[in-house]
Amino acid sequence: MKLPATLVRTAAVARKEGWHILRDWRSLLMALAIPALMLLLFGYALTLDVDRVPLAVWDQDGSPESRELIARFAGSRYFTLLAFVDSYAPIERMIDENRCMLALVIPPDFGRTLRSGGAAEPQLIVDGSNSNTAMIALGYAEALVRAYSFQLQAHDLEAKGGGKLKVPVDPQPRVWYNSELQSRNYIVPGLIAVILMIIAAMLTSLTIAREWENGSMEQLLSTPVRAHEIVLGKMAAYFALGAVDTVAAMLLGVVVFHVPLRGSLLLVVASSAVFMMGGLFWGIFLSAATRNQLEAYQMGMVTSFLPAFLLSGFIFAIENMPAVIQAVSYIFPSRYFITILKGVFLKGIGLQVLWTELAFLSLYALVVFAAATRKLKQRIA
Repeated sequence: MKLPATLVRTAAVARKEGWHILRDWRSLLMALAIPALMLLLFGYALTLDVDRVPLAVWDQDGSPESRELIARFAGSRYFTLLAFVDSYAPIERMIDENRCMLALVIPPDFGRTLRSGGAAEPQLIVDGSNSNTAMIALGYAEALVRAYSFQLQAHDLEAKGGGKLKVPVDPQPRVWYNSELQSRNYIVPGLIAVILMIIAAMLTSLTIAREWENGSMEQLLSTPVRAHEIVLGKMAAYFALGAVDTVAAMLLGVVVFHVPLRGSLLLVVASSAVFMMGGLFWGIFLSAATRNQLEAYQMGMVTSFLPAFLLSGFIFAIENMPAVIQAVSYIFPSRYFITILKGVFLKGIGLQVLWTELAFLSLYALVVFAAATRKLKQRIA
């Protein structure tokens, strides 16, 4: 059976671009290695967990009560007892040198005040230069001190024969989807989307610009091939390379970082394919619009990395952004792909919930394909 002419021409463009990819083995090696290296680097280095907070202690009391409080800090996984000091000067110096984030200062009459039934007031000094981490560390410390205070109240009440002190409200938290509260389970799926967006845009942002600079575009235009066939053929060649990167990134996330895959693998594959096509079409559009490899590369980085990292909900919650920025974030496909990945990996939800995001990814791919084809036609004309 004879294939349609448009399919034959598209396959010819894809084959030509595939041979170019294979001949440029250095670029091929980078395209295959960079996603894995980025995922390993960011996966291990980027974390939202706040634990092992370096702690300095100035115990001016030396009583059993103060030593018990210090032992609670030292025994918590959220704190690392760094040093004992004897004045405020070492605390200030250690905070200035970034060796200490939190300091516990126990007053001289701490134990005597507690034994007499009074309210002792230990001091917590926190480095607020990183406000988010400081608030989390301060919350850990305050919760630990409140637990110690409650235990002292309960012990005092029992000693006086008043029975056991009961908590009026005793919350019982249940953590769904990420019961260990490991930030890697939240970060790695988002990293996969960010890396694939960067790679997709980078792979194709140079392809047509390179043709113009090398003078081979004129030869290509002398053939019967049409603009949409050039776009589809080039996308198909790089799609195969992007598929390898996608599989490698998914395997690293599941095998190396142990991110649970609770949902449909088929949905992950389908959404990844649509997302990859949109990113590749966007790179081709930039390449056709600039005719210059340097400009295309710079535009590809600006329009792929920054929105995928900042405006996708990967690190910063979109709900906390200004309304204008929230509206702008809707035009970037990484927002929808990250929602799909986190929903499938962590929550195990399926197409009945995520169909809107998949529809937006499909619409984005179609719109960018049309824009790339139109821009290439304008350049040819």
